[in-house]
Amino acid sequence: MELFWAPQTRSMTAVWALEESGLPYSRSLIDIRSGPERPEEFLQVNPMGKVPALRDGAAMLAEATAICAYVGDKTLNGGRGASAAGATMLAPALDDPARGRYLHWLFFRAGCIEAAFGQKLGGWEMDPLAAGWGSYDKTMSVLEAAVSPGPWLLGERFTMADVAMGSSLWFGLNVLKVIEGYPAIDAYVERCTARPAFQRAMAIDAAAIESAAIDAPGG
Repeated sequence: MELFWAPQTRSMTAVWALEESGLPYSRSLIDIRSGPERPEEFLQVNPMGKVPALRDGAAMLAEATAICAYVGDKTLNGGRGASAAGATMLAPALDDPARGRYLHWLFFRAGCIEAAFGQKLGGWEMDPLAAGWGSYDKTMSVLEAAVSPGPWLLGERFTMADVAMGSSLWFGLNVLKVIEGYPAIDAYVERCTARPAFQRAMAIDAAAIESAAIDAPGG
C-alpha cells in the first residue's frame, strides 16, 4: 500500500491506522503548501488533490475514514485481503453483529463530529431537527456516553473506529480546543494517545515537519 500524505493534515489519521495495522505500506509525501499543482499520479488516486489518499495495487481511494475502513478490512483473517503476518485484526468480521456498531462509530466522525465542531467554532445556531448531527451538545453527549464504559468503542476490542474517533477527538481537544467538560472523552483520548502506534504516527508527522521546516497547518 502507498499512502499519499502530508504532515499537519488529516493524513495523521491514515498514518495512525496503517501503523496500527501492522501491514506493510510506504509513504509518498505531497507538498500541499507550495501551490495548487499536484503530481499526476497522485491526482489519479484523488482527483480532489487532497490528502490522505491510498493506492493498493489497482485499488485507489481517499478520505481518512474510508482509508480506516479499507485498512481495517485488510486486517481480517480469511477471504480477500487476508491479514499479513504480524497484522492485527482491527475490524469485526462481516458476519459479526458488532460490525453494525463498528460502522456506525466509524462514520460518525465525518457525519456528525466535524459538523458539530464547525457549529461550535462558528457559533451558529441550527434547528436540531434539520441538522444531521442534531447539535454540538447532542453530539458530544452521545460520545461521552459511548466512551464512558471504556476502554474502547466496542468494549475491550480496539478497532479502526477508535482510530477515526480518537483522532478527531484529539484534534478537537488539542488543536481546535472546542471540547471541554467531558471527562470520559478526556480519558478516552488519553488512552488513544498512549498507544504505541499513535506515538509512532506523531513521530512520523513531527519528523516531516522538522525536515521541511513546516510551520503552518494545511489540508
